[in-house]
Amino acid sequence: MEHFFKLKENGTNIRTEIMAGLTTFMAMAYILAVNPNILSGAGGDWYQVFLATAIAGGVMTILMGLFVNFPVALAPGMGLNAFFATVILGSQGEFTFQMALTAVFISGMIFLVLTLTKVRQMMVTAIPDSMKHAITVGIGLFIAFLGIKNSGLLTIALEANQNYAKGGFEKLLYFETVFGLGDLFDPQIITLLFGLILISILMVIGVRGAILFGILGTTLFGMALGIVDFGVLSAADARWLPDLTQVRFADFDFKAIASAGIVTVVLTFTFVELFDTFGTLVGTANRAGFMKDKEKGTKKIGKAMLVDAIGVSAGALVGTSTVTAYVESSAGVAQGGRTGLTSVVTGVCFLLALFIAPVILLIPSAATNAALIVVGVLMIQSVREIDFKDMVLAIPSFLTIVLMPFTSSIANGISFGIVTYVILATVGRVSGKSEHKVHWLMWVLAILVVVRFVLLGIE
Repeated sequence: MEHFFKLKENGTNIRTEIMAGLTTFMAMAYILAVNPNILSGAGGDWYQVFLATAIAGGVMTILMGLFVNFPVALAPGMGLNAFFATVILGSQGEFTFQMALTAVFISGMIFLVLTLTKVRQMMVTAIPDSMKHAITVGIGLFIAFLGIKNSGLLTIALEANQNYAKGGFEKLLYFETVFGLGDLFDPQIITLLFGLILISILMVIGVRGAILFGILGTTLFGMALGIVDFGVLSAADARWLPDLTQVRFADFDFKAIASAGIVTVVLTFTFVELFDTFGTLVGTANRAGFMKDKEKGTKKIGKAMLVDAIGVSAGALVGTSTVTAYVESSAGVAQGGRTGLTSVVTGVCFLLALFIAPVILLIPSAATNAALIVVGVLMIQSVREIDFKDMVLAIPSFLTIVLMPFTSSIANGISFGIVTYVILATVGRVSGKSEHKVHWLMWVLAILVVVRFVLLGIE
């Protein structure tokens, strides 16, 4: 194991890697419940989607660990599964569940080609270091924002919520806001705050496995407050033994490819996944210290992108939405995970979850949300690596950071960062005020970003 995973070379050991793998799993285990709930509302079967989520997450995460030796876990991505469901529900019967799975499968094939031709890997060298660190910081804020939002600590005004439900947005004046503080006497929020304090204390006093033990301790606290739903243990879909005959294998509809609409869906899946995965892998690599040696770091990210590309299509093969690298992997990295052994442990947990589906659902969201907030604190430390004295780097980096949490999209943050960097670097070089050279791939990405937003505006 030492020889295969190179534990000493990466400054870690078996115990640390196991704890990190368990921590990553605990931080992202919510997807086992959330993904079936989202996709079952769009025509999928809850139990079939649960099986697909656990199998795809387990197999692809183990593959990431064995093939890349990288502490990153994969599973059906949040946001992408919501888009998957929205396409179906918003089509008024034009798109079926099978057609959406077909679109995901095709996008995976596109990713595979882009990865094998090393176009995706070029992004690592094309994007300036300050913006790479900005991506790490932005993801940290995004993760923390998710924890705060999902826990109920952050609330939304009733009027804004009704407007959102209608599919529209209104401009805000400088004195207006749609956000407010949640009810601090709500048991869910009390549990969140308990978990946040517990994890923080454990980290301050140097307890190894602080995040994992904090999640477990918070779960016990949640049980005492009565927020843990034991009713899931008697639910119809709470099967203790997995029924693999229920796996929805290769349930595609390729005849629907002739439809003009599916082209837009495929391109949207491809574009969003392109930036989301890049941001997650670079952010995790930075946090783990792999980018100190740019050549080795870039090579490792390139191999990780190959596994990720395979995972997109593999997830569709077993019946779930886009499988992607998870930002929650940072929880394991923050716990000390530095090798693929972390991923293998996480992947095995996903597969074991097939046998304890009801128990997985007992972990309250407040416990994992508290962990996500702490991880956000750890990731934002990369902000000191950004050169804010250079406006060519400072402005794109700032936009990258703030737009991720504020728009709930990693892709949006990176998109605006790329476009503004290309513009400012070009103007600076032409005017003789800066020496930044814009990589040709940055021009291509900037054009794609503009085209994407123009098309979205037309729609």
